[in-house]
Amino acid sequence: MNERAKERPTITRITSDYFRDALSLFFTLSLFYSFATAQPRQTGIGPGETYYPVHNFHDDFQVYDERAKAYVPYIVEKHADQTALSVYVDLESNRHYSLLIATRQDGYLFINAALKRKLRAERWQVLNIDSLYKVYRQPELFLTIYGSPGLDNKQLFIGYPKSATQTPVLLRDDNLSVRPRPSTIYKDFLGLGLLFLLTTHSFLFTFYRRAFLRFYNLRDLLSVRSQDESFLINRPLSGANTLFALNLSFVIAYLIVFLQSLNLAVFTSGTLLITGQNIGGLLSEFFLLSGVTFLSLLGKYISLEVMGGLYKLQEVVNIHYFKILQSSLLFFTFLTLLLSILTYNTWVASWSQEVLLVSVVMFYAARLTLLYFVIRSLEPIKNLYLFSYLCIVELIPLIIGLRFAL
Repeated sequence: MNERAKERPTITRITSDYFRDALSLFFTLSLFYSFATAQPRQTGIGPGETYYPVHNFHDDFQVYDERAKAYVPYIVEKHADQTALSVYVDLESNRHYSLLIATRQDGYLFINAALKRKLRAERWQVLNIDSLYKVYRQPELFLTIYGSPGLDNKQLFIGYPKSATQTPVLLRDDNLSVRPRPSTIYKDFLGLGLLFLLTTHSFLFTFYRRAFLRFYNLRDLLSVRSQDESFLINRPLSGANTLFALNLSFVIAYLIVFLQSLNLAVFTSGTLLITGQNIGGLLSEFFLLSGVTFLSLLGKYISLEVMGGLYKLQEVVNIHYFKILQSSLLFFTFLTLLLSILTYNTWVASWSQEVLLVSVVMFYAARLTLLYFVIRSLEPIKNLYLFSYLCIVELIPLIIGLRFAL
Protein backbone atom coordinates (compact mmCIF):
# COMPACT_ATOMS: atom_id res chain seq x y z
CA MET A 1 0.00 0.00 0.00
CA ASN A 2 2.82 2.42 0.81
CA GLU A 3 4.54 1.84 -2.54
CA ARG A 4 1.33 2.47 -4.47
CA ALA A 5 0.76 5.65 -2.48
CA LYS A 6 4.24 6.86 -3.41
CA GLU A 7 3.61 6.18 -7.12
CA ARG A 8 0.40 8.24 -7.28
CA PRO A 9 1.99 11.75 -6.83
CA THR A 10 4.53 10.87 -9.48
CA ILE A 11 1.85 9.93 -12.03
CA THR A 12 -0.20 13.01 -11.16
CA ARG A 13 2.84 15.29 -11.54
CA ILE A 14 3.72 13.76 -14.93
CA THR A 15 0.14 14.20 -16.15
CA SER A 16 0.07 17.83 -14.93
CA ASP A 17 3.40 18.60 -16.63
CA TYR A 18 2.18 17.03 -19.86
CA PHE A 19 -1.06 19.04 -19.81
CA ARG A 20 0.81 22.28 -19.09
CA ASP A 21 3.26 21.67 -21.93
CA ALA A 22 0.41 20.85 -24.35
CA LEU A 23 -1.48 23.98 -23.33
CA SER A 24 1.64 26.11 -23.77
CA LEU A 25 2.26 24.59 -27.19
CA PHE A 26 -1.36 25.28 -28.16
CA PHE A 27 -1.14 28.97 -27.21
CA THR A 28 2.20 29.28 -29.01
CA LEU A 29 0.78 27.79 -32.19
CA SER A 30 -2.34 29.95 -31.92
CA LEU A 31 -0.23 33.07 -31.53
CA PHE A 32 1.94 32.09 -34.48
CA TYR A 33 -1.13 31.36 -36.60
CA SER A 34 -2.72 34.70 -35.73
CA PHE A 35 0.41 36.56 -36.89
CA ALA A 36 0.72 34.41 -39.98
CA THR A 37 -2.89 34.88 -41.06
CA ALA A 38 -3.30 38.52 -39.97
CA GLN A 39 -4.95 40.84 -42.48
CA PRO A 40 -2.42 42.64 -44.62
CA ARG A 41 -2.12 46.31 -44.00
CA GLN A 42 -3.21 48.52 -46.85
CA THR A 43 -0.89 51.35 -47.74
CA GLY A 44 -3.05 52.95 -50.41
CA ILE A 45 -5.69 52.62 -53.11
CA GLY A 46 -6.39 54.10 -56.49
CA PRO A 47 -3.96 54.64 -59.36
CA GLY A 48 -0.50 53.75 -58.11
CA GLU A 49 -1.89 53.36 -54.56
CA THR A 50 -1.52 57.11 -54.14
CA TYR A 51 -4.73 57.62 -52.12
CA TYR A 52 -5.63 56.84 -48.53
CA PRO A 53 -9.05 55.12 -48.21
CA VAL A 54 -11.55 57.23 -46.26
CA HIS A 55 -14.69 55.21 -46.96
CA ASN A 56 -15.41 51.98 -48.84
CA PHE A 57 -18.87 51.74 -50.44
CA HIS A 58 -18.72 47.94 -50.68
CA ASP A 59 -21.55 47.50 -48.17
CA ASP A 60 -23.57 50.56 -49.25
CA PHE A 61 -24.69 49.51 -52.73
CA GLN A 62 -28.38 49.31 -53.59
CA VAL A 63 -30.44 47.82 -56.42
CA TYR A 64 -33.86 48.72 -57.76
CA ASP A 65 -36.64 46.34 -56.69
CA GLU A 66 -39.53 46.12 -59.16
CA ARG A 67 -41.97 44.86 -56.52
CA ALA A 68 -41.22 47.53 -53.95
CA LYS A 69 -40.78 50.23 -56.61
CA ALA A 70 -37.82 51.50 -54.62
CA TYR A 71 -34.10 50.93 -54.07
CA VAL A 72 -33.20 48.20 -51.56
CA PRO A 73 -29.82 47.11 -50.09
CA TYR A 74 -27.75 44.76 -52.23
CA ILE A 75 -27.91 41.13 -51.04
CA VAL A 76 -25.53 38.67 -52.67
CA GLU A 77 -27.97 35.73 -52.50
CA LYS A 78 -30.77 37.72 -54.19
CA HIS A 79 -29.03 40.21 -56.47
CA ALA A 80 -25.98 38.35 -57.76
CA ASP A 81 -27.15 38.82 -61.36
CA GLN A 82 -27.80 42.57 -61.09
CA THR A 83 -25.72 44.64 -63.48
CA ALA A 84 -26.62 48.11 -62.14
CA LEU A 85 -25.55 48.97 -58.59
CA SER A 86 -26.40 52.34 -57.09
CA VAL A 87 -25.27 54.28 -54.05
CA TYR A 88 -25.80 57.69 -52.47
CA VAL A 89 -22.60 59.75 -52.17
CA ASP A 90 -22.54 62.47 -49.52
CA LEU A 91 -20.70 65.43 -51.02
CA GLU A 92 -21.05 67.96 -48.21
CA SER A 93 -19.43 65.69 -45.60
CA ASN A 94 -16.53 64.71 -47.88
CA ARG A 95 -15.29 68.00 -49.24
CA HIS A 96 -11.62 68.07 -50.36
CA TYR A 97 -11.68 64.29 -50.95
CA SER A 98 -11.80 62.32 -54.21
CA LEU A 99 -14.15 59.66 -55.53
CA LEU A 100 -12.30 56.59 -56.84
CA ILE A 101 -14.05 54.14 -59.20
CA ALA A 102 -12.73 50.96 -60.81
CA THR A 103 -14.28 47.94 -62.55
CA ARG A 104 -12.80 44.67 -63.71
CA GLN A 105 -14.71 44.87 -67.00
CA ASP A 106 -15.92 47.78 -69.08
CA GLY A 107 -18.92 49.60 -67.66
CA TYR A 108 -20.73 52.91 -67.48
CA LEU A 109 -21.08 55.59 -64.81
CA PHE A 110 -24.42 57.34 -64.23
CA ILE A 111 -24.86 60.38 -61.96
CA ASN A 112 -28.44 61.27 -61.00
CA ALA A 113 -29.68 58.82 -63.66
CA ALA A 114 -27.69 60.59 -66.42
CA LEU A 115 -24.87 58.83 -68.31
CA LYS A 116 -21.56 60.61 -67.66
CA ARG A 117 -18.70 58.44 -68.86
CA LYS A 118 -17.53 54.98 -69.85
CA LEU A 119 -15.51 53.00 -67.32
CA ARG A 120 -12.52 51.17 -68.76
CA ALA A 121 -11.64 47.77 -67.32
CA GLU A 122 -8.93 47.72 -64.64
CA ARG A 123 -8.52 51.49 -64.83
CA TRP A 124 -9.20 53.87 -61.97
CA GLN A 125 -11.46 56.89 -62.49
CA VAL A 126 -10.76 59.77 -60.08
CA LEU A 127 -13.47 62.42 -59.56
CA ASN A 128 -12.87 65.46 -57.38
CA ILE A 129 -15.74 65.82 -54.90
CA ASP A 130 -15.34 69.61 -54.71
CA SER A 131 -15.80 69.80 -58.48
CA LEU A 132 -18.88 67.56 -58.32
CA TYR A 133 -20.38 69.77 -55.62
CA LYS A 134 -19.67 72.89 -57.66
CA VAL A 135 -21.33 71.43 -60.78
CA TYR A 136 -24.41 69.78 -59.26
CA ARG A 137 -24.99 72.08 -56.27
CA GLN A 138 -26.48 69.21 -54.28
CA PRO A 139 -25.47 67.84 -50.88
CA GLU A 140 -25.87 64.28 -52.13
CA LEU A 141 -25.53 62.52 -55.49
CA PHE A 142 -27.14 59.30 -56.68
CA LEU A 143 -24.41 57.33 -58.44
CA THR A 144 -24.95 54.15 -60.50
CA ILE A 145 -22.31 51.78 -61.88
CA TYR A 146 -23.54 49.67 -64.79
CA GLY A 147 -21.52 46.74 -66.05
CA SER A 148 -20.89 43.09 -65.40
CA PRO A 149 -22.99 41.47 -62.65
CA GLY A 150 -21.60 40.99 -59.18
CA LEU A 151 -20.32 43.17 -56.40
CA ASP A 152 -16.69 42.06 -56.52
CA ASN A 153 -16.31 43.46 -60.03
CA LYS A 154 -16.86 47.03 -58.84
CA GLN A 155 -14.81 49.21 -56.49
CA LEU A 156 -15.92 52.57 -55.15
CA PHE A 157 -13.96 54.53 -52.56
CA ILE A 158 -13.70 57.98 -51.09
CA GLY A 159 -10.00 58.70 -50.80
CA TYR A 160 -7.53 61.37 -49.84
CA PRO A 161 -4.36 61.91 -51.92
CA LYS A 162 -1.05 61.17 -50.29
CA SER A 163 1.47 63.93 -49.77
CA ALA A 164 5.06 63.52 -50.92
CA THR A 165 6.35 65.00 -47.65
CA GLN A 166 3.91 63.14 -45.42
CA THR A 167 5.02 60.25 -43.23
CA PRO A 168 3.32 57.06 -44.47
CA VAL A 169 0.40 56.00 -42.30
CA LEU A 170 -0.61 52.33 -42.43
CA LEU A 171 -4.37 51.83 -42.58
CA ARG A 172 -6.37 48.63 -42.18
CA ASP A 173 -9.35 47.77 -44.30
CA ASP A 174 -11.59 47.47 -41.24
CA ASN A 175 -11.00 51.01 -39.94
CA LEU A 176 -14.10 52.97 -39.04
CA SER A 177 -14.93 56.10 -41.01
CA VAL A 178 -16.23 58.77 -38.66
CA ARG A 179 -18.18 61.44 -40.54
CA PRO A 180 -20.80 64.00 -39.52
CA ARG A 181 -24.41 63.23 -40.16
CA PRO A 182 -25.98 64.78 -43.26
CA SER A 183 -27.64 68.10 -42.64
CA THR A 184 -31.43 68.34 -42.47
CA ILE A 185 -31.67 72.00 -43.49
CA TYR A 186 -34.18 71.21 -46.23
CA LYS A 187 -36.69 69.79 -43.73
CA ASP A 188 -36.46 72.92 -41.59
CA PHE A 189 -36.80 75.23 -44.57
CA LEU A 190 -39.68 73.34 -46.18
CA GLY A 191 -41.68 73.54 -42.95
CA LEU A 192 -41.03 77.26 -42.59
CA GLY A 193 -41.80 77.79 -46.28
CA LEU A 194 -45.20 76.12 -46.00
CA LEU A 195 -46.05 78.29 -42.99
CA PHE A 196 -44.96 81.37 -44.94
CA LEU A 197 -47.13 80.44 -47.95
CA LEU A 198 -50.06 79.73 -45.66
CA THR A 199 -49.61 83.19 -44.15
CA THR A 200 -49.51 84.96 -47.52
CA HIS A 201 -52.59 83.12 -48.77
CA SER A 202 -54.46 83.87 -45.54
CA PHE A 203 -53.55 87.54 -45.89
CA LEU A 204 -54.85 87.70 -49.48
CA PHE A 205 -58.01 85.80 -48.59
CA THR A 206 -58.72 88.14 -45.67
CA PHE A 207 -58.04 91.51 -47.29
CA TYR A 208 -58.66 90.67 -50.98
CA ARG A 209 -61.35 88.03 -50.72
CA ARG A 210 -63.20 89.01 -53.89
CA ALA A 211 -60.01 88.88 -55.95
CA PHE A 212 -58.91 85.65 -54.22
CA LEU A 213 -62.17 83.89 -55.11
CA ARG A 214 -61.81 85.10 -58.69
CA PHE A 215 -58.21 84.01 -59.16
CA TYR A 216 -58.68 80.59 -57.55
CA ASN A 217 -61.77 79.68 -59.54
CA LEU A 218 -61.34 76.84 -62.02
CA ARG A 219 -64.73 77.44 -63.58
CA ASP A 220 -63.87 81.09 -64.25
CA LEU A 221 -60.53 80.03 -65.74
CA LEU A 222 -62.17 77.67 -68.23
CA SER A 223 -64.78 80.25 -69.19
CA VAL A 224 -64.13 81.54 -72.70
CA ARG A 225 -66.33 84.60 -72.24
CA SER A 226 -64.54 86.73 -69.66
CA GLN A 227 -65.84 89.84 -67.94
CA ASP A 228 -63.93 92.62 -69.64
CA GLU A 229 -65.26 95.19 -67.18
CA SER A 230 -63.79 93.33 -64.20
CA PHE A 231 -61.57 95.44 -61.94
CA LEU A 232 -58.88 92.73 -62.06
CA ILE A 233 -58.74 92.78 -65.85
CA ASN A 234 -58.97 96.51 -66.47
CA ARG A 235 -56.15 97.31 -64.03
CA PRO A 236 -53.43 94.66 -64.55
CA LEU A 237 -50.83 96.55 -62.47
CA SER A 238 -53.15 97.43 -59.60
CA GLY A 239 -52.27 96.67 -56.01
CA ALA A 240 -54.38 93.50 -55.94
CA ASN A 241 -52.88 92.07 -59.14
CA THR A 242 -49.38 92.96 -58.02
CA LEU A 243 -49.84 91.19 -54.67
CA PHE A 244 -51.18 88.05 -56.34
CA ALA A 245 -48.28 88.12 -58.82
CA LEU A 246 -45.89 88.40 -55.87
CA ASN A 247 -47.61 85.50 -54.15
CA LEU A 248 -47.25 83.43 -57.33
CA SER A 249 -43.53 84.24 -57.26
CA PHE A 250 -43.30 82.88 -53.70
CA VAL A 251 -45.04 79.66 -54.73
CA ILE A 252 -42.77 79.07 -57.74
CA ALA A 253 -39.61 79.83 -55.73
CA TYR A 254 -40.70 77.43 -52.99
CA LEU A 255 -41.44 74.76 -55.60
CA ILE A 256 -37.94 75.10 -57.12
CA VAL A 257 -36.23 74.70 -53.73
CA PHE A 258 -38.58 71.82 -52.92
CA LEU A 259 -37.54 70.02 -56.10
CA GLN A 260 -33.89 70.52 -55.13
CA SER A 261 -34.60 68.68 -51.87
CA LEU A 262 -35.87 65.72 -53.94
CA ASN A 263 -32.63 65.77 -55.99
CA LEU A 264 -34.56 66.84 -59.09
CA ALA A 265 -32.41 69.45 -60.81
CA VAL A 266 -34.55 72.24 -62.25
CA PHE A 267 -31.65 73.37 -64.41
CA THR A 268 -29.30 70.70 -65.75
CA SER A 269 -26.44 73.15 -65.90
CA GLY A 270 -26.43 73.34 -62.11
CA THR A 271 -24.82 76.78 -62.15
CA LEU A 272 -27.89 78.99 -61.74
CA LEU A 273 -28.78 77.97 -58.22
CA ILE A 274 -26.49 78.03 -55.22
CA THR A 275 -27.64 75.55 -52.61
CA GLY A 276 -27.27 77.03 -49.15
CA GLN A 277 -25.12 75.41 -46.53
CA ASN A 278 -27.60 76.37 -43.81
CA ILE A 279 -31.12 77.65 -43.31
CA GLY A 280 -29.99 81.22 -43.94
CA GLY A 281 -28.55 80.27 -47.33
CA LEU A 282 -31.78 78.58 -48.37
CA LEU A 283 -33.85 81.58 -47.29
CA SER A 284 -31.60 83.88 -49.32
CA GLU A 285 -31.98 81.61 -52.34
CA PHE A 286 -35.76 81.50 -51.86
CA PHE A 287 -36.17 85.28 -51.81
CA LEU A 288 -33.72 85.67 -54.71
CA LEU A 289 -35.78 83.25 -56.82
CA SER A 290 -38.96 85.03 -55.76
CA GLY A 291 -37.57 88.37 -56.94
CA VAL A 292 -36.44 86.96 -60.28
CA THR A 293 -39.84 85.31 -60.85
CA PHE A 294 -41.73 88.50 -59.93
CA LEU A 295 -39.65 90.57 -62.35
CA SER A 296 -40.27 87.94 -65.04
CA LEU A 297 -44.04 88.31 -64.56
CA LEU A 298 -43.80 92.07 -64.91
CA GLY A 299 -41.60 91.59 -67.97
CA LYS A 300 -44.27 89.26 -69.34
CA TYR A 301 -46.87 92.05 -69.15
CA ILE A 302 -44.51 94.52 -70.81
CA SER A 303 -43.89 92.07 -73.67
CA LEU A 304 -47.65 91.61 -74.06
CA GLU A 305 -48.09 95.37 -74.31
CA VAL A 306 -45.36 95.67 -76.93
CA MET A 307 -46.61 92.79 -79.08
CA GLY A 308 -50.23 93.89 -78.65
CA GLY A 309 -49.31 97.31 -80.01
CA LEU A 310 -47.47 95.79 -82.98
CA TYR A 311 -50.38 93.53 -83.93
CA LYS A 312 -53.04 96.06 -82.91
CA LEU A 313 -54.42 93.77 -80.22
CA GLN A 314 -54.38 96.18 -77.28
CA GLU A 315 -57.91 95.09 -76.30
CA VAL A 316 -56.80 91.51 -75.51
CA VAL A 317 -53.61 92.28 -73.57
CA ASN A 318 -55.30 92.74 -70.19
CA ILE A 319 -57.42 89.59 -70.39
CA HIS A 320 -54.38 87.70 -71.66
CA TYR A 321 -52.29 88.76 -68.65
CA PHE A 322 -55.15 87.99 -66.23
CA LYS A 323 -55.55 84.45 -67.63
CA ILE A 324 -51.79 83.89 -67.27
CA LEU A 325 -51.86 84.85 -63.58
CA GLN A 326 -55.03 82.88 -62.91
CA SER A 327 -53.87 79.65 -64.58
CA SER A 328 -50.38 79.84 -63.05
CA LEU A 329 -51.74 80.39 -59.55
CA LEU A 330 -54.05 77.39 -59.83
CA PHE A 331 -51.51 75.03 -61.40
CA PHE A 332 -48.37 75.81 -59.36
CA THR A 333 -50.26 76.04 -56.07
CA PHE A 334 -51.89 72.66 -56.74
CA LEU A 335 -48.54 71.14 -57.78
CA THR A 336 -46.84 72.41 -54.63
CA LEU A 337 -49.58 71.01 -52.39
CA LEU A 338 -49.55 67.68 -54.23
CA LEU A 339 -45.78 67.24 -53.92
CA SER A 340 -45.84 68.31 -50.26
CA ILE A 341 -48.41 65.60 -49.51
CA LEU A 342 -46.86 62.84 -51.63
CA THR A 343 -43.30 63.44 -50.43
CA TYR A 344 -44.04 61.32 -47.35
CA ASN A 345 -44.76 58.28 -49.55
CA THR A 346 -41.89 56.02 -50.60
CA TRP A 347 -42.92 55.84 -54.26
CA VAL A 348 -42.24 59.55 -54.76
CA ALA A 349 -38.53 58.64 -54.87
CA SER A 350 -39.13 56.93 -58.21
CA TRP A 351 -40.27 60.19 -59.79
CA SER A 352 -38.02 61.44 -62.52
CA GLN A 353 -37.27 64.85 -63.91
CA GLU A 354 -38.93 63.82 -67.18
CA VAL A 355 -42.30 63.20 -65.45
CA LEU A 356 -42.28 66.67 -63.95
CA LEU A 357 -41.15 68.23 -67.23
CA VAL A 358 -43.96 66.55 -69.16
CA SER A 359 -46.51 67.83 -66.63
CA VAL A 360 -45.27 71.41 -66.99
CA VAL A 361 -45.23 71.21 -70.81
CA MET A 362 -48.77 69.84 -70.84
CA PHE A 363 -49.90 72.73 -68.63
CA TYR A 364 -48.38 75.35 -70.94
CA ALA A 365 -49.83 73.63 -74.02
CA ALA A 366 -53.30 73.59 -72.43
CA ARG A 367 -52.93 77.24 -71.41
CA LEU A 368 -51.92 78.20 -74.95
CA THR A 369 -55.01 76.47 -76.33
CA LEU A 370 -57.24 78.20 -73.78
CA LEU A 371 -55.77 81.59 -74.59
CA TYR A 372 -56.42 81.03 -78.28
CA PHE A 373 -60.14 80.43 -77.75
CA VAL A 374 -60.45 83.25 -75.21
CA ILE A 375 -58.88 85.80 -77.56
CA ARG A 376 -60.88 84.50 -80.53
CA SER A 377 -64.11 85.04 -78.59
CA LEU A 378 -63.35 88.71 -77.91
CA GLU A 379 -63.22 90.04 -81.46
CA PRO A 380 -62.68 88.70 -85.00
CA ILE A 381 -58.97 88.39 -85.59
CA LYS A 382 -57.16 86.86 -88.50
CA ASN A 383 -55.68 83.52 -87.50
CA LEU A 384 -52.32 84.46 -88.94
CA TYR A 385 -52.06 87.49 -86.66
CA LEU A 386 -53.29 85.55 -83.66
CA PHE A 387 -50.90 82.65 -84.25
CA SER A 388 -47.96 85.00 -84.68
CA TYR A 389 -48.88 86.91 -81.53
CA LEU A 390 -49.27 83.77 -79.39
CA CYS A 391 -46.11 82.17 -80.77
CA ILE A 392 -43.98 85.19 -79.91
CA VAL A 393 -45.37 85.80 -76.41
CA GLU A 394 -46.12 82.20 -75.35
CA LEU A 395 -44.57 79.49 -77.50
CA ILE A 396 -41.12 80.90 -78.20
CA PRO A 397 -40.38 81.71 -74.49
CA LEU A 398 -41.46 78.16 -73.61
CA ILE A 399 -39.13 76.62 -76.20
CA ILE A 400 -36.22 78.78 -75.07
CA GLY A 401 -36.91 77.86 -71.44
CA LEU A 402 -36.95 74.15 -72.20
CA ARG A 403 -33.77 74.42 -74.20
CA PHE A 404 -32.11 76.28 -71.34
CA ALA A 405 -33.34 73.76 -68.74
CA LEU A 406 -32.18 70.78 -70.78
